Amino acid sequence: MTITATKTNTANVLVTAKIDNADIEKTIDKTAKHLAKTTNVSGFRKGKVPLATIKKMYGERLEQDAEQQTLQEVVEVAKKDLNIATSDIIAEPTFKKYEKVADGIEVEIAISLRPTIVAEGYEKLAPSYDEPTVEESELEARLNKLLDANAPFKKLTEERALEKGDQATFDFLGTIDGIAFDGGKAEGFELVIGSGQFIPGFEEQMVGLNKGETKDLTVTFPETYQATDLAGKESVFTVTLHEIKAKSSDELDEAMVKRLIPGDETATAQTVKDKLTEQIKSEKMSKIYNETLKPQLIEALVAEYDFDLPENIVEQEIDAQLNNKAREMSEEELAQYKDNKEKINELRETLREDATKSVKATFLIDALAKKESIVVNDQEVSQTIYYEAMMSGQDPQQVIAYYQQNNLLPAVKMGMIEDKLFAKIIGLEN
Repeated sequence: MTITATKTNTANVLVTAKIDNADIEKTIDKTAKHLAKTTNVSGFRKGKVPLATIKKMYGERLEQDAEQQTLQEVVEVAKKDLNIATSDIIAEPTFKKYEKVADGIEVEIAISLRPTIVAEGYEKLAPSYDEPTVEESELEARLNKLLDANAPFKKLTEERALEKGDQATFDFLGTIDGIAFDGGKAEGFELVIGSGQFIPGFEEQMVGLNKGETKDLTVTFPETYQATDLAGKESVFTVTLHEIKAKSSDELDEAMVKRLIPGDETATAQTVKDKLTEQIKSEKMSKIYNETLKPQLIEALVAEYDFDLPENIVEQEIDAQLNNKAREMSEEELAQYKDNKEKINELRETLREDATKSVKATFLIDALAKKESIVVNDQEVSQTIYYEAMMSGQDPQQVIAYYQQNNLLPAVKMGMIEDKLFAKIIGLEN
């Protein structure tokens, strides 16, 4: 077996090897001897099974295992020759060539190494920005929205018909062709008219009802309704309205302050306004960061530092971008690339520059995060996902389970590390 290992640059190794048939046969014999001692074969005493019998029983498997072991030996020899630590290798080695010839196997193996990054003075690359301000009109609009959302519903002092925005308390019974269906009945149900909680047409037909009045509402379940036995069917809901409540005054009085900031006895109307002002400023700053500062800093970092990149990782990123592009293509567009290697390679090359920048940015962020001792633990990741799920009205446990099942947690953690790092460089830390 002959092996030549060469560092093509600081991040890439090319291993060329010729594995002789004798090398493979030697490994097969070694494994077969072990099996002969440990395998029970009918007609032979344990440990006395002839090698020829073992080879006949496990021939193909023995050959595959021997080739795999020999290839691993090739990689280990290359690591030793070039003094490469296992921790320096990223991703699995890939084959540039694997060809069986008459007297053995000829291979070329690419090994990716962690890039050597010397990054100093990156603080000067931080983009500048103007601190966002909050106009009085913005604060007023946000406050009015908050007050409207939190104003409690109270019983009407004067009798009138149900209006959009009122809270109705009513009984209902749903039927299809005169027959009640599961889940179509409730008593004392509370619903804010206009909230869109019920199927289309239901809430609109309730408008105008008076307390104590009964009415039949004819509606059609959407074709995409979750209960497939009801989807697309016309139904009649008999509703009886028992009570109408309207939103009370939405003034920022003492009661409202306590409702908005529970547990803080010192809170005042100004406290609420101050918190809203900070919230608006934070939202504006987040927008500036995501749309301007972050892209500018990444671009500046990528342009400033030059280092060798692992070719295998760049190719993997091109593959990922190519797959994303393919998902956006129409069937007609995809047909143009089917069985057309030249056209696919042309498309790959158009993606190379962006893929290279993306890989470079990833390694830079990783190196700078370690330099700045930026860490994000698993609990922080879970808390972030939990909070965002709650804010979007989703079940936090289900969302976390989805991220775990689809192996998305590492990407979330990397994004959080990136944001912590950039916030420190730009000067956005709290």
